[in-house]
Amino acid sequence: MNTHGSPKQTGFWASRTGIALCAFLAIAAVLLILEHRAHALQWLPVALLLACPLLHLFHDHGGDGGHGARKGDASSTPDSDKRA
Repeated sequence: MNTHGSPKQTGFWASRTGIALCAFLAIAAVLLILEHRAHALQWLPVALLLACPLLHLFHDHGGDGGHGARKGDASSTPDSDKRA
């Protein structure tokens, strides 16, 4: 058991240096956004168009038999063609 009364150790982000770094980064982010707002807004339509294919690549549909298939529907089961 430690009886020497050592100070309580905190993480980096709770220290004075971490708080100062967060404040500096927040101020820098605000200044960058304010100064470069016109440049960012001109590329917004292009960014939206580029986001569409990326969303289609990484979007998962859940694997419940595809679009429009119901759980009770015979066409949603993998062996429905064997029943005919």
